[in-house]
Amino acid sequence: MLLSVSMAESLKDFDAESSIRRVLEMCCFMEKMLANLLADFEMKLESEVLEPLHKLSEDDLPEILKNKKQFAKLTTDWNNARVKSQASTGPQAKQEGLREELEEAWRKLESIKDQYSADLYHFATKEDDYANYFIRLLELQAEYHKNSHEFLDRNINELKENHRPALRLSYQKVYGEPLLSHLSQSNREIAAPIQECIHMLLRTGMGEEGLFRLAAAASVVKRLKTCLDQGNVDHSEFTMDPHAVAGALKCYLRELPEPLMTFELYNDWFKAAGEKDLTEKLEQFRLLLKKLPPENYDNLRYLVQFLSLLSEQQAVNKMTPSNIAIVLGPNLLKPRAEGEAALFDMASASSVQVVTVMEPLIQYSSSLFPEEAVIVYVIIMYNIRMDMKINLWPVLKTPQCVTAPTLNFTYVNPFMVFSTIACTPDQSLTLETVINVDTASSHLSKHFLQIY
Repeated sequence: MLLSVSMAESLKDFDAESSIRRVLEMCCFMEKMLANLLADFEMKLESEVLEPLHKLSEDDLPEILKNKKQFAKLTTDWNNARVKSQASTGPQAKQEGLREELEEAWRKLESIKDQYSADLYHFATKEDDYANYFIRLLELQAEYHKNSHEFLDRNINELKENHRPALRLSYQKVYGEPLLSHLSQSNREIAAPIQECIHMLLRTGMGEEGLFRLAAAASVVKRLKTCLDQGNVDHSEFTMDPHAVAGALKCYLRELPEPLMTFELYNDWFKAAGEKDLTEKLEQFRLLLKKLPPENYDNLRYLVQFLSLLSEQQAVNKMTPSNIAIVLGPNLLKPRAEGEAALFDMASASSVQVVTVMEPLIQYSSSLFPEEAVIVYVIIMYNIRMDMKINLWPVLKTPQCVTAPTLNFTYVNPFMVFSTIACTPDQSLTLETVINVDTASSHLSKHFLQIY
């Protein structure tokens, strides 16, 4: 981790477009992830190996050694008492006293012998367990080195490829492009950064404290933006860093040539938010939503529905509708003006006005988007085997996917698959797909559906 921090500090000395800076940014990211892998290994080692062995060294072994020492001492005492008793030729009373002393020494010796034997037996019964702790140590080390090697191998190859001075394949830029242009060229209804980032955040970001508020590593955000521009995003690579995913989504909204809520309606939004009566305010919002271009409306709806889900976890992530409005509002609602006047207006909006618009949009999203409320299903299935056709329609009971109805399962491990489906309740679809499971349905030991 110190190496990662040192690299991050050294980045300041290089031009933003220099090749060494790009390499250092990637190295900084890689060192940070390696530090995380090491920390994870050390925590597992502590709980699965060191703590049980610590109990052995601190509790079991000291007691055994203590009883062993006491057994040796009492054996000596008994031998001495026996020699004295056998050698005694004095009065009868003295010989009786020596015999009693011998018997007492024998009772103590028998007692400690029983205790010592019990401790040794108890230790012997757990000997295999203790041996397994050392085997587990080696397994954890193997797992750590394997994961580290795979991570390094994958990212070093990518680093070499990106650093190689060759012509890059052309791709359609997404960031900084007009929304309608991107949607038309990609044949999408929801902008790629919005949809892809929300899918990743649904997996790992909903409980993340300070999402959209806390900054992520610039190098990781930049990598994700590049992947989104290229139309090739590996979710498993970025879901471990939800702040970076949130940062990439925030960047997309900020870099749109025209914000989702449009320049034209900028003042109208604030006017509607100024209504004192809540019913009238929401009605004014509905009228303004109808004035949005269809593509802006669809993407705003998709985003706001997600932000509403995020705010429902505010007890954990600390992101209330107000907090979300403060950090994201200025990227959704800003004036057309340029220069200092624009900066002043944006600062004013971000501090007060934009919150009065965005907060009720998030709070009353289900009312403001009643006919097209997005329902996101997270489906997790366990014990995946060979081929079996699974009809999910009986448990879904809703509707049509906002995106293509194909289920793209992400393999989390050999026994679990994961997929999200966004649906609208005003359409219908029988959802049936072929996934990898055993033909014997009993092997599908558990599957459940969580509706957000």
